Amino acid sequence: MPKSKFQNVVFTIMMATIMVYGMVVYNVALNMGGVKNETFLIALHELPIMVPIAFVLEIFVVGRIAGALAFRVVRPTDRPQVITFAISACICCIMCPIMSLVATILFKENPSFGTWIQTWGMNFPMALLYQLFYCGPLVRFLFRMMFREKQVQSEVECA
Repeated sequence: MPKSKFQNVVFTIMMATIMVYGMVVYNVALNMGGVKNETFLIALHELPIMVPIAFVLEIFVVGRIAGALAFRVVRPTDRPQVITFAISACICCIMCPIMSLVATILFKENPSFGTWIQTWGMNFPMALLYQLFYCGPLVRFLFRMMFREKQVQSEVECA
C-alpha cells in the first residue's frame, strides 16, 4: 500500500505502534491476572522501548523476508487481499518469536529459554489474530485516510 519510502516509514510506525501496544496490553493483562483499568496505562511504559525495536526489525529485516516468504505461497496476480493476508501472516511468524525474545529478556523476572518459548506460544495466536482482523485493517484504513488526498491529486494530475 505505501507508494514511497516516506509512506513506508509512516505505515510502519503506525503498524508497529498499534501492534506493539495491543500485544503489550495483552502481556500485561496476562501478568496481572486479567485486564484492569491500569493495564492500559502500564502498557504505555514499554512502548518507548518496544516500538523502536519493532520498527527497526520491520524496516530492515522482517519486511523483506516476509515478502519473499509470502510470494512462495501467493502470486502477484492473486487478489490484493490474499497477498496482504499472506504477508501479514508471514510478518507475524517472524516478528512474534523475535519480539517475544526481546520482551522475555527485558521484562520477565526469570528470562530463560523456557520462558521465551512460553511467551512466544502465548503471544503467537493473539498476534496473528490481532494483526489479521483488527490492527492490520485499522492501520490500513487510517493510512488510506492520511494519504487519500495525494492519491486523488495524482489521479487529477494524470488526467
